[in-house]
Amino acid sequence: MGAAVDGLLLAGGCSCRAGVFKMTAEVGGKPLLLWGLETLAAVCPRVIVVAGSGAGQIEKLVAGMPGVELVENRDFAAGMLSSVQAGVRRVCETRFFLLPGDMPLVQASVLRRLLAAGGDADIVVPACNERRGHPVLLPASLIPAILAEPPGSNLGHIIRRCGSVVVEVDDPGILADLDTPADLERLDSALRARRRQ
Repeated sequence: MGAAVDGLLLAGGCSCRAGVFKMTAEVGGKPLLLWGLETLAAVCPRVIVVAGSGAGQIEKLVAGMPGVELVENRDFAAGMLSSVQAGVRRVCETRFFLLPGDMPLVQASVLRRLLAAGGDADIVVPACNERRGHPVLLPASLIPAILAEPPGSNLGHIIRRCGSVVVEVDDPGILADLDTPADLERLDSALRARRRQ
């Protein structure tokens, strides 16, 4: 598979729309955060988890897990870019995956496809039925630009400026996140069905 790659899991939001703290909510028989964490860990020897709201709960959840590093973003209210910036400061490898913590359906096979598709300097984005999703594979050489991005911006602006390699994958999980109680129920059913397969 080549050189090692870091994983960056974003768990810094306040979960306002979901009505519960999403990251520790039980989905498919285990806390939501663990689905994305385990997917990244299947490919990345080291996973950086960025916590914000609910950092204490996340710390308890990941305590003692090998290869997991927790970063607290105290500026999480400024938006997702602030969590990305907090996390990229800890990246050590030449490439890293970026995955929001509320996307439990993403499968490790997608990460392997992205690694196979891009070179060390490429931004690689998965798409399903021509809709772009997550995780995104990024070169560490982009970190200075990410850190220089102003508040109120987002990673999408950087990706559009720099261009990306888009890889079509047969996994609608790259599009499925969790924002509402109805989403929680839908994803719970989907993950329980997957575990029965």
